[in-house]
Amino acid sequence: MSALAGIGEFLVLFGTVFYFLSTLGLIRMPDVYNRMQTATKSATLGSLGVIIGTGIWAIGEGLSIAWLTKTLIIAVFLLLTNPISAHALIRGAYKSGIPLWEGSVVDKYKEHLEKKSQEGGEE
Repeated sequence: MSALAGIGEFLVLFGTVFYFLSTLGLIRMPDVYNRMQTATKSATLGSLGVIIGTGIWAIGEGLSIAWLTKTLIIAVFLLLTNPISAHALIRGAYKSGIPLWEGSVVDKYKEHLEKKSQEGGEE
């Protein structure tokens, strides 16, 4: 096994650990907002680890450099779309009236909406 293959396998293992943490966050967090935040961050890191690890492993095993190129393109796409989709889902949950956990200290979006309504603007 080459050093690159070892690094790739380590990154895949790293990603798997973050997938586990994401699952744990989905179970343990008290409301949809905390669950989505935990799942998005952990699953993004987990996916990046697995995707980039696969590309590096492929190079280490003597496969084409195209493997790494494709996995890097997928990783960039994932980095761009995961946070945006999570934000859209959380915003939809908020606008549909799903309450925050009673232990939540700050509701910045509510403050923002109140400020906009006082200024006469609508969102």
